[in-house]
Amino acid sequence: MKVHLPKRFSDLPEAILAITSNRTGNTQIFVVDAISGDSRNVSRDAFSQNRYPMWSPDGSQIVFTSDRGGADTYNLYAADLQTNKIRKLTDVRQGGICYFPTWHKSVIYFGYDACDGSEAVISRVKEDGTGFTVVAPGRDPAISPDGETIAFTQKTKAGYCVFTMSIDGTQVRRLTEHENRIGAVTPTWSSDGTEMLYSDEVDSKLELFCCDQDGKNKRQLTFLKQFATSAAWSPDAHFITFRVTDYDYWNYPDAKEYAYKERKAEKRPVWIMRADGSDAQILETLHYQCAMDGSRAPWKPEAKSR
Repeated sequence: MKVHLPKRFSDLPEAILAITSNRTGNTQIFVVDAISGDSRNVSRDAFSQNRYPMWSPDGSQIVFTSDRGGADTYNLYAADLQTNKIRKLTDVRQGGICYFPTWHKSVIYFGYDACDGSEAVISRVKEDGTGFTVVAPGRDPAISPDGETIAFTQKTKAGYCVFTMSIDGTQVRRLTEHENRIGAVTPTWSSDGTEMLYSDEVDSKLELFCCDQDGKNKRQLTFLKQFATSAAWSPDAHFITFRVTDYDYWNYPDAKEYAYKERKAEKRPVWIMRADGSDAQILETLHYQCAMDGSRAPWKPEAKSR
């Protein structure tokens, strides 16, 4: 029974999302039916923080980052949704953080920060946990649907911009010129690889933008005058989910620590809009249960073979 979506979203197809939620205490990964609200905890560890979920290409697994088994160290894990088994994919150094994984075929690309003053890097690992490789400096990577190009964030002189590069770290190209001082740019590809979503600074806030794969045809999609981040396209590219908060707490260590400890469940809900930016509104099924982290709410991909 579709009771949570307004009539103007009556054409929304099945919407199965992966989200972070603190409804059970610490941040956990849930799979949620955005229409009915039915949910399932897939990270299942009450004593750890779990973030940045992303689906496998066939929708049978979810990769995420977790600090289970190591204080302040966030490794990658994968949860098999059929067997409920969870396996560890990386073993990074103490205090290191893996984040924003994206998955193409059998390879997972992700950001890695050693938190020792060294430069953050983009890395990859195979889905069986072998083949850990550092690709190049950068943050917030997103692999293109064809597996040939990585979109990522890099700090310039005055802020952050969107770049692309080939999967071997060469052919680096800058797509945006405006230097975003706030961060949380988090570029992501449309399912056909022709367009890209990202966040950019507007009047000291963050709004969502879209551009073609080569950086052309830039257009602003949201006008919320808040901090709109972490966008994700539906498989048919007709809808977009994203996160919205009223404060860029991640830029202030004390505020960040307080925000996570406070665990308010309405401070960074999932929003939904059409791909052209129209009908932007809170997704009511996910209004009061989302964690404060900057994870996307990615859509379960359409079933397809690898």
